[in-house]
Amino acid sequence: MTEANQAPSDGAPQPKRGVLDIAPYVGGKSAIAGVAKPIKLSSNENALGAGEKAREAFAAAVSSIHLYPDGRADRLRAAVAEAHGLEPERLIFGNGSDEVFALLNQTYLEAGDNIVTSQYAFVAYQISARACQAEVRLAAEPDFRADVDAMLALVDERTKLVYLSNPANPTGSYATGEEIRRLHAGLPAHVILVVDEAYAEFVTEPDWESAFDLARTASNIVVTRTFSKLHGLGGLRVGFGYAPLAVEQAIDRIRLPFNVSVPGIEAAIAALGDEAHQKASRDLVAEWRPRLIQAVRGFGFEVLPASGNFILIRFPDAKRPASAAQDYLQSRGIIVRGVASYGLPDCLRVTVGTADQNRAVLDALSEFAAR
Repeated sequence: MTEANQAPSDGAPQPKRGVLDIAPYVGGKSAIAGVAKPIKLSSNENALGAGEKAREAFAAAVSSIHLYPDGRADRLRAAVAEAHGLEPERLIFGNGSDEVFALLNQTYLEAGDNIVTSQYAFVAYQISARACQAEVRLAAEPDFRADVDAMLALVDERTKLVYLSNPANPTGSYATGEEIRRLHAGLPAHVILVVDEAYAEFVTEPDWESAFDLARTASNIVVTRTFSKLHGLGGLRVGFGYAPLAVEQAIDRIRLPFNVSVPGIEAAIAALGDEAHQKASRDLVAEWRPRLIQAVRGFGFEVLPASGNFILIRFPDAKRPASAAQDYLQSRGIIVRGVASYGLPDCLRVTVGTADQNRAVLDALSEFAAR
């Protein structure tokens, strides 16, 4: 046990059981020593940044940052409801969709309960669940995609929430609309199905469906979205969940006031109205994602099917491992994401960047493959 993780001495304040066993979340690296402007493709950020309308709204909000934000974000609530055809009273807003997951776990989990998610799912679901002294059950992903039957097999009377990334991070896989319906139909009524659609806007596969329609009439489905990816507002931390009214009302009792900032609210509203930036962001990914996949496979590496704004590359050859590839890319000023913490030590996740950034990645990987 490292010094930082050692249990406090007798008589000192001690965190509740299990907290020190939680591995802290480590985000994508953002800097390389000696490189002034690295190519950062480690966090699935929008390569085009925020749109002009969002930037203008953010700048205009500076004159109001001495004021507390609207505690229920009513203007943003109305804008999201109109954009997605949802009932505004059923929306939960958070400091990113990560906070929505944490609020769900805090509201519904007690010590001894459990959540079920898939083997390589986003780790944020697990962190706050473990903090609630709940068990995390991981269903195997034999083909790097969620297996409905495996997830259902782990559900029991102490299961309170089932989390599904759709599309999934970091694998890039997705569940079809039929699979989502089958998963929901197999759950007991007391279990909430949480469908995380952070990368929804980048999916082009015809059999993918948003779970919004299924959630509209269900009493136990929550669908989450974020403004960090398509809209390029990762630094402002704005996300939301669409939930049954009873779930929204329960969460609202423990949600901290003013959890979405004035600049975040204003920029998010403006981003929803910037259709040109949304289209440009989708078009960039739709053009370059298949080009990256084809080229990297041509270098002899495996690339999983992808439906988000990133690709996952496997390096199964021990002579050219993922760690060596990551180091080589970094030596060329390119930062990508190692995903060993997800149980994928032989993989690297690479965000789809601008045309120039993507060409730099391909040049570097071509050089690495030829070594």
